[in-house]
Amino acid sequence: MIFSDPDYPNIVLSFTYRGFRLDLDQSDHDGLPMFSVWANHDWGSAVAVPGVVSRSEAIYKAKRWVDQRLKDPATTTRE
Repeated sequence: MIFSDPDYPNIVLSFTYRGFRLDLDQSDHDGLPMFSVWANHDWGSAVAVPGVVSRSEAIYKAKRWVDQRLKDPATTTRE
């Protein structure tokens, strides 16, 4: 399948947080800005935030994503 209009990443901000490089991508969806965040580490990459409408919300959720992955399993409680 060939896409006539592929969506290339438009990284508008990159920063390091607790050993992860977080890349903030800005795109447009039906005229609204959409933000997603890629989390990159030596082990690979993952989409930490698939899509939100606020840059600050994307950054907040990406940091929470990293914090959750680095949390010590011995200190977490199960509900």
